[in-house]
Amino acid sequence: MVAADSPGPPDPEVRMFRRERSIPLRGSAAALCNNLSVLQVPSRNLTHFGVVHGPSAQLLSAAPEGVPLAQRQLHAKEGAGVSPPLITQVHWCVLPFRVLLVLTSHRGIQMYESDGSVMVYWHALDSGDASPVQAVFARGIASSGHFICVGTWSGRVLVFDIPAKGPNIVLSEELAGHQTPVTDIAAEPAQGQDCMADMVTADDSGLLCVWRSGPEFKLLTRIPGFGVPCPSVQLWQGTVAAGYGDGQVRLYEASTGTLHVQISAHARAICALDLAPEVGKLLSAAEDTFVHIWKLSRSPESGNTEVEHCHGECVPDTQVCGARFCDPAGSSFAVTGYDLAEIMRFSSM
Repeated sequence: MVAADSPGPPDPEVRMFRRERSIPLRGSAAALCNNLSVLQVPSRNLTHFGVVHGPSAQLLSAAPEGVPLAQRQLHAKEGAGVSPPLITQVHWCVLPFRVLLVLTSHRGIQMYESDGSVMVYWHALDSGDASPVQAVFARGIASSGHFICVGTWSGRVLVFDIPAKGPNIVLSEELAGHQTPVTDIAAEPAQGQDCMADMVTADDSGLLCVWRSGPEFKLLTRIPGFGVPCPSVQLWQGTVAAGYGDGQVRLYEASTGTLHVQISAHARAICALDLAPEVGKLLSAAEDTFVHIWKLSRSPESGNTEVEHCHGECVPDTQVCGARFCDPAGSSFAVTGYDLAEIMRFSSM
C-alpha cells in the first residue's frame, strides 16, 4: 500500500483547465453530496445537467459554449405525508438499450425518460421497518447491465430489472450487504470474466460492498470502514476509488479488498468522485473548496494501481456539493455549490 500526502505540483505536460461560461440555475444546489449528474448526447452536440434543489430537480440542456437551451423542473411525487418530500439525488442511468433519469426522495424512487418528459415508473418506499425518529429515503443510483440499483436508508439496495422499452419495470431483488444508510453506488461494464466485480456500494459507516451483477447479484467482498462515512465511490478496471468524510481517497482492488493507495486528498469531507473511463482520470471534490484531477494507471510490473496528481482547482467561498466530468475523456468538468445559482464549467486548455 502506498500513502500519499496532499497534492503536489501537477505534471507540466498534463493539460490544465480554464474556467468557461457558467450555466445559470433557477435556485442554488442543495447541500447534498453527489449533487450533479451529467449526460453527454454526442449525436445532438448537447450536454444535460441535473441538480437537486429541495423538493425539485432542475434539468438543463446546454450547447458546447455553455448556452442554456432548455430547462425543466421535476418534483418529487408526494405520496403520503403533509409536506413536500425532499429529493436526495438525480442521476441518468445509461443502459445498453435506453437511458432513464432516476430521481430519489424521502418518499420513493421515480424513473423518467431521459429528458424528464414522461415518468415511466414509481416505487414507494416502505417505512414499516423504520423507527419513528428514523428518516426514510433512497440515495445512491447506478446501472449495471439491464438493472438499475438504488440504495436506501435501511442499508438495503433495491435492484430493478429494466425492459428494453415501456414501463414494465420490476423490483427483482433486494441486496442486504449494509447495516447503515447507503450513500453511493458505482458500476462499470463487466469484462467477461466470471468472478469480475462490476458494482460497489458504500454506506454511512464507510463500509464498501463489492458485487458481481447478474440475474442474481453476488456479494464478492466487504471492505471495512474506519469510522468515517464514504459519501462517494467509483469503479475503474477492477479498482475501487472511495472518497471519505476525512478527506481521504483510497484505492482498493475490487476483487480482494486490498488497499493499494491512500491519498490525503482534501482538508475536509469529500462530497463527490467521478471517473473519465477512457483515460483513467479520477475527479475528487470536497468541502475544502478544491476539485482535484488524478491520473490512475496500472503498474506493468506489479499490476497495482498507481496515481498521479494532474490538476487542482479552487472554487473560492463555495461549499462544493457536486462535480462531474462532462465527457468520457475527462477534458471538461462541471461543479455545483450550495448557495450558488450556477453550474461552473471548466475545460482543458
